[in-house]
Amino acid sequence: MALAGKIALVTGGGTGIGKAIAETLAANGARVAIASRNPAHLNGAGEAPGNGSLLPVRMDIRKKEQVRSGVAEIVESWGPIDILVNNAGIGGMNRIDDPDDSRWHDIVETNLTGTYQVTKEVLKSMKDHAGGRIVNISSVLGKFGVAGYSAYCATKHGLIGFTRALALEVVGRGITVNTICPGWVETEMARQGIGESAASLGITVEDFRRQAIQGVPIHRFIDAGEVAGLVLYLASDKASGITGQAINICGGQTMA
Repeated sequence: MALAGKIALVTGGGTGIGKAIAETLAANGARVAIASRNPAHLNGAGEAPGNGSLLPVRMDIRKKEQVRSGVAEIVESWGPIDILVNNAGIGGMNRIDDPDDSRWHDIVETNLTGTYQVTKEVLKSMKDHAGGRIVNISSVLGKFGVAGYSAYCATKHGLIGFTRALALEVVGRGITVNTICPGWVETEMARQGIGESAASLGITVEDFRRQAIQGVPIHRFIDAGEVAGLVLYLASDKASGITGQAINICGGQTMA
């Protein structure tokens, strides 16, 4: 059990990539707290596989007091967090000519400020020189831009910069910080994005999906379990020499 005795927090851990990550960490022996602002996602978290444990925690990462109370609940129940996976995030189009700025602010506050707030709170009690790990989930849109997605691209680029700076800030504590940049992943969030993009281009969802797959050299989307496997590796002792990196898992999409 690669993570036996470890305590992990996965934000946005009730669905999609986050759920796959939480289940994979638990299956490898970790006790995993699953944070979400949506109670329905926490109710659907399911039983922990393997010898791990799952703890649902209601937390809106945009709200500092909820972050503080949520992290305190985990620490009081299990002890200091060893592994933080900043997975919570939202997407959606926000065209620059849209008079409504609310989506920009919501995406930035969730994806970037929320990640900052959770990380800052967890680091207060994370042990020094004890294999501490922080893994941020960015996107290939942190490596290139897409028209109409300025907020999402800005935040995912921002997560890479945050990772690189933070890695240097905590390296003296023996804590590693890395970012994973997935391409298209088979999730509900991706399906929503496909529908939104297809509508903006005036084509069918099926046509957009075919075009998206053609843009991936391996000609398929990534499975959430593949992302979870990479998180598991980065969270393990085997990855102790890796920090400050932004690692693509995109089927070669960033080369296309």
